[in-house]
Amino acid sequence: MGHALLGVFGLFCSNKAVVTLQPNWSEVYRGERITLRCEITDGGDTEWEYEWRTTSSEKPPDQNKHSITSVTESHSGDYRCKGRENHTQHSSTGWSDPINLTVSDRLLPVLTVSPSWLSAGASVTLNCSVEDPSAGWRFYWYKMVPDPSDNYYRLELLPGSSSGTEQDSYIVHGQSLTVGYRCRAGRGDPEYSSYTSYPKYVWSADFNSSASLTVSPDSAQHFTSDSVSLRCKGTSTKWRVWRFSPEDRYRSDCSDWGTMTRSTCNIKADSTSDAVYWCESRSGEFSNAVNITVQDGDMILLSPARPVTEGHSVSLSCRFRSQTSDSIVFFYHNEKVIQSDSRWELNISAVSKSDEGFYKCRHSGRESAQSWMSVQVIPVVSRPDSSSFPVLLVVGLVCGIVLVIPLLVLFCYRASKDSCFVRPVQSESTNTDHVDYENDHYSALCHYSALLHGDVCLYDTIRGPQEAEHAQ
Repeated sequence: MGHALLGVFGLFCSNKAVVTLQPNWSEVYRGERITLRCEITDGGDTEWEYEWRTTSSEKPPDQNKHSITSVTESHSGDYRCKGRENHTQHSSTGWSDPINLTVSDRLLPVLTVSPSWLSAGASVTLNCSVEDPSAGWRFYWYKMVPDPSDNYYRLELLPGSSSGTEQDSYIVHGQSLTVGYRCRAGRGDPEYSSYTSYPKYVWSADFNSSASLTVSPDSAQHFTSDSVSLRCKGTSTKWRVWRFSPEDRYRSDCSDWGTMTRSTCNIKADSTSDAVYWCESRSGEFSNAVNITVQDGDMILLSPARPVTEGHSVSLSCRFRSQTSDSIVFFYHNEKVIQSDSRWELNISAVSKSDEGFYKCRHSGRESAQSWMSVQVIPVVSRPDSSSFPVLLVVGLVCGIVLVIPLLVLFCYRASKDSCFVRPVQSESTNTDHVDYENDHYSALCHYSALLHGDVCLYDTIRGPQEAEHAQ
């Protein structure tokens, strides 16, 4: 009897049930397609009946495979299974170890951009972040294109991403204008698609484009009670002023926080916010962007809201809400004191690239917030080396002599076969002698040009320097 029980126990333990999940992802999202399987190890050719236990509200049918075309949160829970030989009551496996299925809400990837402020012709790196990035994701990249018909953007796939990319980063070369980007992720067959990320913007401070935004008063910092106006300029007559603040997930236009009158947006006194502001026209023009901060304290630094052109003068000053007595005012550039006296202004007569950086001021133990002052460099126009001027002068003189001598020979030959002279032509209206050699002169030029057809004098190839188009 004991041997018989031992034999049955050995048969019971010889097989083991295992629950598997396909695809075997650590995180499953609502809407994905998955398959749960109950597999019997060393099951051989035996026919098995299956039974499931689960803590979820959706119990699988008693089959070895359970496919869910679109999982929901109700499928979350532990799953166990066991098998029993068909038509046999005693040959059965034990319950499998549990497998936990956690179904999360639809994935929302996080997009980051670097740099967020452009320099001329910069390359921008986009990164689309997801949990478990190695789990078969493909990434799709979009540029946000303004739709002239409404207040929304349409999404335009970036080159090379129509089928997705395996890499979670993407480089945009030569970006020059303010633009917004978004990304999404997908995996599986049929493909599960994540939400599209919140937008991220890359800002251009270039104010030499066809459109521009000016701030009045011209400062990057303002008190909460200040009246601030933003004006758009360009070829368009219909503008929108947009802003994007750190707390915003999407841009908003002037109608939400100000009053738009033609091309000027007047910000409401209680609606000024730390944000980046820019103009867009219905025809697709983008202005420079400006970063404005709003201070609740007693002191701000007045510094230009737009980049300062190299070589120009600039003035930065400290401002208090209320009048204060004169005393020492400290101005800082990148945390180093550069002026400390009773002047409330810092004047730079000719700005250079080395002046770019963070500025702030301090007075009586109180400090302003710091603001970044950008310096826009004018490209240097190449000029001929001064040391080559004597060489070019000699070459030019030689070319001139070579041209003049044959012209004189040809001219004299046409004037007379016997001697080289110019016969004066008497003017009919006056007694003044008038030498008419215009026709001979051009004829000689013609003949000489024919002789030198295809040759170019080095002196004629020298041109004055052309001013390069400003590309910043």
